[in-house]
Amino acid sequence: MTTTTKPKILQTETVDSVLIVRLDTPGEKVNKLNEPMIEEFSALLDRLETDDTLEGALLISGKESNFIAGADIEMFKTRETADELSELSWTGHEILLRVEQFKKPIVVGIHGSCMGGGTELALACHYRIVSDHNSTKIGLPEVKLGLLPGMGGTQRLPRLIGIQKALTYMLTGKNMYSYQARKTGFANETVHQHAMKDAGIRAVKKLREKKGEQPDNRSLAEKALEGNPLGRNIIFKQALQQTMGRTKGNYPAPPKIIESVKYGYKHGIKKGLRNESKLFGELAVTPESRALVQLFFGMNGAKKNPLDEKKRDVKRIGVLGAGLMGSGITEVSIEEGYHVWLKDQTLENAVKGEAEIEKNLNQKVGKRILSGFERDERMSLVHPTVSYDGFDKIDLVIEAVFEDLELKQNIVKDVEQNGHEKTIFASNTSSLPITDIAAKAKRPENIIGMHYFSPVQKMPLLEIIKTEKTADWVIATAYDVGLKQDKTVIVVNDGPGFYTTRILAPFMNEALLLLEEGASIEQLDRAMKQFGFPVGPVALLDEVGIDVAAHVAETLSNKFEARGAKTSKKAKELVEAGYKGRKNRKGFYRYEESSKKKKEINPKIYEFFGGANRKSFKDDEIQQRLTLMMVNEAVYCLQENILLSPVDGDLGAILGLGFPPFLGGPFRYIDREGAAAVVKRMEKLQKEHGPRFKPADLLLEKSRKNQGFH
Repeated sequence: MTTTTKPKILQTETVDSVLIVRLDTPGEKVNKLNEPMIEEFSALLDRLETDDTLEGALLISGKESNFIAGADIEMFKTRETADELSELSWTGHEILLRVEQFKKPIVVGIHGSCMGGGTELALACHYRIVSDHNSTKIGLPEVKLGLLPGMGGTQRLPRLIGIQKALTYMLTGKNMYSYQARKTGFANETVHQHAMKDAGIRAVKKLREKKGEQPDNRSLAEKALEGNPLGRNIIFKQALQQTMGRTKGNYPAPPKIIESVKYGYKHGIKKGLRNESKLFGELAVTPESRALVQLFFGMNGAKKNPLDEKKRDVKRIGVLGAGLMGSGITEVSIEEGYHVWLKDQTLENAVKGEAEIEKNLNQKVGKRILSGFERDERMSLVHPTVSYDGFDKIDLVIEAVFEDLELKQNIVKDVEQNGHEKTIFASNTSSLPITDIAAKAKRPENIIGMHYFSPVQKMPLLEIIKTEKTADWVIATAYDVGLKQDKTVIVVNDGPGFYTTRILAPFMNEALLLLEEGASIEQLDRAMKQFGFPVGPVALLDEVGIDVAAHVAETLSNKFEARGAKTSKKAKELVEAGYKGRKNRKGFYRYEESSKKKKEINPKIYEFFGGANRKSFKDDEIQQRLTLMMVNEAVYCLQENILLSPVDGDLGAILGLGFPPFLGGPFRYIDREGAAAVVKRMEKLQKEHGPRFKPADLLLEKSRKNQGFH
């Protein structure tokens, strides 16, 4: 009988009496801190402790651009209670306390991504070397999962780089790049990635001779303020005020992070670590954290192309339209090494789009995220043009021109004439059905929707729209390109407005109807931000463009009015009067150069909504009316097979439209509140405001059967 031994995560070799430990999880793209890794690490420390020939250890990664991607969130699935999750946190603490107190020096060399538990492991080591490569980023992003760092991050990072800097990283979850790691004192030294091993061996020798100094890079002001209880209390109070202003109290994790740091400074690091585990467990069972963790799983699931085996290779992309969207799509494409032909009606426009991309890359050079050479390398991939010359070699054409059906159909004809038989035509339309765009096409099977969100460089979602005729290989290829552009991808079926625009339209419509009823712009935007949306609906109208909103309303009004819904015609009226929003500096808000930092309402706008006298509504009424219009429309989309799954619906609403992440998306929101409770609220609103609030049949069915969507 033969037994197979599981391949090890930790590979070791000895060089000059130093144990080199390579972290390399078999069969995985990234390393994750999990129970098997902790078990192997514990055995490795036993060996290091008892082997007198070993002077110390250097931890490095066997992965190309990843140290540790964080703790394995799958461990959460086997634990339900706060106590169980606190215990999980404490298991991590025990191994890291052993590292921290180890008699022999343990050095860590970080190249690539080092997140969460990986950063906390690095903090417990005696010396940190960070590669100077721009792919190296270090972070404690637990706050994005509704958690706090649960393996010593709230205790060790403030003591290493200072309370104020540490709170900034922990409360936002933002990345620390290599130059910041050196500047803050997180890194003892930064080196070229290929010099990591030699530098690590030298560091172990240096520490054995007690020559390793830990830098304190805080300013004199930081040292003075952080060095006494009174100063620290000022820092904690200000941090809490700023956090509550930003989160509106909707996220429980940020205040707990501040509380954990504060407790550790008051009671000492040992009690601080115990308290951190306790708070970690408490946070992990909150509905907010559960929703954010499920969102994380959903995003990870969307990173797997369901038709991967059918995808075709794309080397060259054509982008039609060099405006904000076109230049944004081009920028995220050249980031991945695609050659892009950026076409516009005039060379001046195409070059203007190219200049916009260069400006954005220059900012990255300024922040040391890119080198000047890398910027030049990327810019060499952009080819501004006014003709279709060379389009016979292009694999994918993405159209980002005005929302005009005839124009888009003519462009399809041009691309089919100038491209090759397998050239994919993708429309970045926000509302026109892809079937209509493909109506006169010779090769409708090559046509698909790739709906990006503005600004393309920052918005994480790509909504792919397939028609009944779209070929599977076309869907697979578009999905693959989206993943390479670092997007979370959802695939939906075709229809007016598809998914995201369709659920946004009734939300915006309700905001306009409330304005017609006398609500103020200030209250509408404030109430929805308080509810958890990143921007208010009226500010969003200005950002999206009142002209775009009017076009969407026109495209979708027949569908909604067939259900008896009342639709506002105000966007069309405003466009006819010259109001387009931020793009022409004439919208609901003022955009004059002299305008103060805080946005001011454009008082003339109220002439379209019954005059300057406004009335007050209950915040809760505004929040329920707008949110339930969006949520109910999401259910209609699932009911009508526009959406393929509730998970896609949640991802699309959060990542594309800013639906509050802590609520988990429209479908998790219904599950959390209970379908019966949502139906009851809608039926009350239906009596008060008419049939647009009639619950979707699928929602009524879930209510009757007492079922959830997930």
